[in-house]
Amino acid sequence: MARLGSPRLERSITLGGSALLSFNGLVGAAIFALPATLLTQWGALSPWLFLAVGIGALVVIIPFARSAAKFPESGGPATYGLVFGRVSGFELGWLYFVSKVAGLAANLNVLTDYIATWMTLARHGVGRGMTIISLCAALTALNAFGIKRALAYLGGFTVVKALPLLIVSLTALFLFGPPPSLDMATRPTALEASFLVVFYAFVGFENAVLPAGETKNPGVTLPRAILLTTLLTALLYFLIQLGFVTAFQGRAPTSNAPLIELGDMVFGWLGAVGLTLAAIFALLGNLLSGCAAAPRATYAMGARGDLPGWFGTVNETFNSPVNSIVFSGLAVGALAVSGGFVWLAVVATLARMIVYAVTIAALPFVSAKRLKAVDWLSGALGVAVCLWAMTQADAKAWLTLLPLSLFGALLYAITTSTSKRQVPNS
Repeated sequence: MARLGSPRLERSITLGGSALLSFNGLVGAAIFALPATLLTQWGALSPWLFLAVGIGALVVIIPFARSAAKFPESGGPATYGLVFGRVSGFELGWLYFVSKVAGLAANLNVLTDYIATWMTLARHGVGRGMTIISLCAALTALNAFGIKRALAYLGGFTVVKALPLLIVSLTALFLFGPPPSLDMATRPTALEASFLVVFYAFVGFENAVLPAGETKNPGVTLPRAILLTTLLTALLYFLIQLGFVTAFQGRAPTSNAPLIELGDMVFGWLGAVGLTLAAIFALLGNLLSGCAAAPRATYAMGARGDLPGWFGTVNETFNSPVNSIVFSGLAVGALAVSGGFVWLAVVATLARMIVYAVTIAALPFVSAKRLKAVDWLSGALGVAVCLWAMTQADAKAWLTLLPLSLFGALLYAITTSTSKRQVPNS
């Protein structure tokens, strides 16, 4: 257990701060990595796929937000799962931590790809590995200095990434419009084959709930921040993909950084530089937001004794869970060096579908008497969507998730067995 009398996290996050965490959790690697793939598979229908999956995501997000609002403590899913027992609480929290570090590792790979367009050393081998490790170390250090400083940087990142994306996309619509008609679309592949990867563009909204114990009036703030940012993000994705499809109608991009190519088509080298900076700052914002959220799960589990108390320690100088932040940074760096974007994105989404389903299922256990028929229906639909999404993952994703989950279970078993042996001597 964490030591009695140790520093506690302060409630300093407002609605604006929660919205920044949620928005930067949503807008990251996916919108920079997916446009070309979706254009090839779905043609002129691809912008509408973002809206369709976004609506489907709301079926999960709305009941998730309602459930999350009932828990004012930090830790997110690590706290929600406790309604099913201590072991379930740990497994859900650890699974969420795994999903976060896998997603952050996926995005770190995309960020490195964009940096490599300017710095050839970052393209392959040792140079790429060192770039990943250096970025991860910088993000870890920044988060260790405290949530207030991280949120200040997030505000700047949000402006720098959103404006260039909007300007280039809207200008592409003006210069190359009208958008191609839907009958020009290539024959789309099955929705099931694309769902997990596209849904990845909508995960991360829950970044705001992890530091609930540091949020002012979380019962009201969290649902508002999550729903507002999800709707704005779906609209942003739609406009970006629509501008992309309009500019590239009839041909495919030739580079691994399709939005940079779009920027070059619209504004020449200035557009390419602008979109490169937007990509880098979008990914930095996403990573910084995720690196702030993920350690709160291990912090919560350490503070209650499900993980060694080392994880639940709050640094007195920075008022942040520095130990959990460092552990999270090491995990992200290791996974980022070992895998690429699509594989890690699928693993992250699979784990999060499990977390979302259990979180939604927790709501009746904390406020069943206040639930209406529509609440039960939306919750059932949310769980059903999550279960369906899980069936779309391949065996490789499940086989990757299993040993990572077992490693967490081993840590839990060692921690709890050690604490039991120490009780008689205390």
